[in-house]
Amino acid sequence: MDRVVVADDHPLFRAAVASAVARALPGAQIDECDSLAGAREALKMPADLVLLDLKLSDCDGFSGLVALRSEFPATPVVVVSASEDVPTIRRALAFGASGFIPKSASLNEMVEALTRVLAGDVAAPVLFDDVPIGDLEKRIASLTPSQLKILTGLQCGRLNKQIAFDLGVTEATIKAHLTGVFRKLGVQNRTQAVIAARTLDLDPSAA
Repeated sequence: MDRVVVADDHPLFRAAVASAVARALPGAQIDECDSLAGAREALKMPADLVLLDLKLSDCDGFSGLVALRSEFPATPVVVVSASEDVPTIRRALAFGASGFIPKSASLNEMVEALTRVLAGDVAAPVLFDDVPIGDLEKRIASLTPSQLKILTGLQCGRLNKQIAFDLGVTEATIKAHLTGVFRKLGVQNRTQAVIAARTLDLDPSAA
């Protein structure tokens, strides 16, 4: 059974997030807590996803995110916050969040974002157009050989399982690498990653 931890100190908002999780991942076990300590305790048992508010009773800012990413690196963390400015979103992603959901988002928008994260995408309301082409060149150059192979696989229209077969790894490994690829490129999903590669005329045979 899938398991999701929701850490927020506002009961009504926890309920709203839990509702979005139930729609995005039917049948999932949802554990709710109101503090970072509660999230840590909940994560003593394996979880598939954590939804974390940046402001909890025992932490404020990015300290909770950094702590969870350090202590539970295999568990994706999606930040849910009332702070919706671009610097906050970008910093959350830079500190390892797999997504960012504004508290102003509708239930449908939350479900869509969670669905993308569960599929291996990075979901955040940061405009792809904000990334300059020159910066994209540097970002693509920063990809590891494995990440570059995965990006070119996306460009060729191959599915995660097909890329996994090509590279001799598991599909879960590909999803984990995709998060890193999206973060380095400053994009949110497969489509935007492919656009980045095409924008720079990235040659699939180069990998």
